[in-house]
Amino acid sequence: MKIPDCLYLVAGIFFITACQQGAKRQNLLDVGIPEKMAEYRRGQLSDIHYGLSFSIPEDRGQPIRAHLSLEVVLHALDQPLYLDFNEDKSHLLALTVNGVETAIDHEQEHLIIAADVLHEGENIIAIDFIAGELSLNRNDDFLYTLLVPDRASTLFPCFDQPDLKATYQLTITAPKDWEVLTTTWEESRTERDAYIAHRFGKTDKISTYLFSFVAGKFAVAAQRLEGMDMRFLYRENDSDKVQASLDTVFTLHRQTVDCLERYTAFPFPFQKLDFAAIPNFQYGGMEHVGAIQYRESSLFLDETATENQKLGRAKLIAHETAHMWFGDLVTMVWFDDVWLKEVFANFMADKIVNPAFPQVNHDLSFVMGHYPAAYGEDRTKGTNPIRQPLANLKEAGSMYGNIIYNKAPIMMRQLEKAIGQNRFREGVQAYLKRYAYGNAEWDDLIAIWDEKTDIDLKQWSDVWVNQAGRPVFDADVRYDNDSTIRSFTLAQHAEDGRALIWPQRFSVALVYPDTIVEIPVNITGRELSLKTAVGAKRPMSIIYNYDGLGYGVFPVTDHTVKDLMSLKDDVARGYGYVNCYEQFLNGNYPVEPFIEEMRGALAVESNELILEYLVGSLAAVFWHFLPDEARNHFQQQLEPYLFRMLQSKGRSANLKKSLFQLYRSIAYSGEGRERLYQLWNKTLSFPDLKLNNDDFSGIAMDLAVYGHPLSGEILEKAKASLTNPDKRQRFDFLLPALSADSQVRDTFFLSMRDAKNREKEDWVLSAMNYIHHPLRQADAVAHIGVSLELLKEIQQTGDIFFPKRWLSTTIGQYRSKEAYEILQDFLTDHPDYNPILMRKVLQATDNLERAQRLH
Repeated sequence: MKIPDCLYLVAGIFFITACQQGAKRQNLLDVGIPEKMAEYRRGQLSDIHYGLSFSIPEDRGQPIRAHLSLEVVLHALDQPLYLDFNEDKSHLLALTVNGVETAIDHEQEHLIIAADVLHEGENIIAIDFIAGELSLNRNDDFLYTLLVPDRASTLFPCFDQPDLKATYQLTITAPKDWEVLTTTWEESRTERDAYIAHRFGKTDKISTYLFSFVAGKFAVAAQRLEGMDMRFLYRENDSDKVQASLDTVFTLHRQTVDCLERYTAFPFPFQKLDFAAIPNFQYGGMEHVGAIQYRESSLFLDETATENQKLGRAKLIAHETAHMWFGDLVTMVWFDDVWLKEVFANFMADKIVNPAFPQVNHDLSFVMGHYPAAYGEDRTKGTNPIRQPLANLKEAGSMYGNIIYNKAPIMMRQLEKAIGQNRFREGVQAYLKRYAYGNAEWDDLIAIWDEKTDIDLKQWSDVWVNQAGRPVFDADVRYDNDSTIRSFTLAQHAEDGRALIWPQRFSVALVYPDTIVEIPVNITGRELSLKTAVGAKRPMSIIYNYDGLGYGVFPVTDHTVKDLMSLKDDVARGYGYVNCYEQFLNGNYPVEPFIEEMRGALAVESNELILEYLVGSLAAVFWHFLPDEARNHFQQQLEPYLFRMLQSKGRSANLKKSLFQLYRSIAYSGEGRERLYQLWNKTLSFPDLKLNNDDFSGIAMDLAVYGHPLSGEILEKAKASLTNPDKRQRFDFLLPALSADSQVRDTFFLSMRDAKNREKEDWVLSAMNYIHHPLRQADAVAHIGVSLELLKEIQQTGDIFFPKRWLSTTIGQYRSKEAYEILQDFLTDHPDYNPILMRKVLQATDNLERAQRLH
């Protein structure tokens, strides 16, 4: 039979259309959330509402059945509707679109709904599914979601990008004795046999990564402070810690809200503010709207806590609460601006804690809290700009790190100095008001500030925000007759050799026997002549970046540490030690004088923040940069030196705690082990040193690593003393890593190949610290290759900080030539390795590389 020509034409048109549609689908569809798909959906969708219900069985081994009722307005049908669902297709049980049962099409982590079952305008999509568990964090009697940055799609089908904000209504069915916490207030409870269905109210508009719930056996505390009701879920059962912490935690939240409302001129933006303390939480905290999650140990402190620990808790609370405005109220459009929410949270936290800690030098706190960590990444070959390009949201987790958390606040403080505090604050207020409950980019904020200053902020931002690295400053000081300054020139160059200039402000101090002359510096070019210094008498020493405002590496003399010890200004002294350590790492400060002078500084330093830094720096030098012979020689001197300081009276409990941490970390000699053992079994004590149960558990583990002959008995008794079931489970997990048998440790390490064994990330990192401890590296070095091989999988299955921390606790602890050669082989064998992950490798192994040069 002859086919009419018109049918050929129709068939041809149909074939071409089908091909075009297939091409369009292929152009958008990819694993993860590619930027091109996100951009398309930004225009395709609006008015999104998720009606979610989860039925949590008492048996952890049973799946969590769930239902989604999705309402969404579509503005275009030239593409299918792509819902992100990063789970196996078998988890999708049934799909109904606008009342019509529809076949399930799931490809490349997306549920694809064809345009022919949709229509422009409002659509209702119903999905029965089994909840994904990658980010559900299930335990025997509690669970919590953690969905940043793209993990909401591992739990339920959604549009998992930050600029598609939506409302949510949640119902959780859980065992009767479980508590449930989420973004909004609970509206009703319905008892169903051994379970209760908790129904919660409709949320404000939020991004998917900010949606969360916590459910389980928790104790509950509630307080109403100045008209704000707050609820707190926790599992800590140490009565001393609970009694000492509850009121403080509530008060710090309320004070933080007050400060933020005043600074931003914007009232608390959401329906409530509750929080939960999670045992061994992956981060310090996470800013879920109205239901912040914290690491339990960060909130619960007792009388043994140092002032710095209390300050750290206050800053953590301020940081996460500040996110309610910066990140939750106004959210970045795409995760290339994830740093923007973090910089404001850290920047505001530094401002907020001042009233609560009037005795603390907050300028010093800023310096010690940000500069060492920022330098720790910015000095490496793996450094990155504050703002990084992002092609696919699946890579967003690897963008987090010390550059955005610590360099960015330093940058923001420089910007505030440049445009003035009042104009800076006015710009922030305008930004929040203009973009409230929506999304904005860094350039949107820069445009607001640009209207308030004559500075070219786009150019300023380009080097500070869009470029990596730091400047190195050189000084040329010339004298007349060796008595007065004839000329004083400062010059800067990029540490990596690029033609970059960082405009910034700081000061230089001329130190004399009876006075200090501070000279302000505002450098905007490659060189600057300090004319105000000309004619000044020759100083005993010159301290660069005296006020701690500048960023970079500044000049030192061979004995700058000695010059710093007598400085009364805490900021100048604290930053000076940081700068000396950076120069040491660059090979510009001789090793032996540096170690001896830093050791001397321990004996005279009276500021807790500075002493804690000295302790950390000396420990780093001790374990990472001294060859075995030199390390053992120094250990024989340092251990008794610290022991005498701990025995002496006259230093505060906080200072003693810092000194003890250093002593505990290096007391591996026979005598040191025995003294630690006596301390652990409480036959020895030090004046004014306060230790709690967690400290004694840690000492027991140290004794195991140091090879104490009674380590098996010590660990058994230490475990028996634990009354908290969460801490007991952690202890059980760590026991193989503490074993004296290297084969047991080897088997345990190789078990990390299974992602299920890595679920408790905080436990895993502690275990890796013990397995790869410098005293055990002769056995563990064989595992470095495996730790590197696992990195890609760890990035896919772990939370945002896990890849870098995994590296830091494995290969990052090494300094040997053998480890360095393994690293070099890995770099050679992987020339096309994922560039974001490669930066993590280079960051974590920077000390290993420097150790080869410093040796």
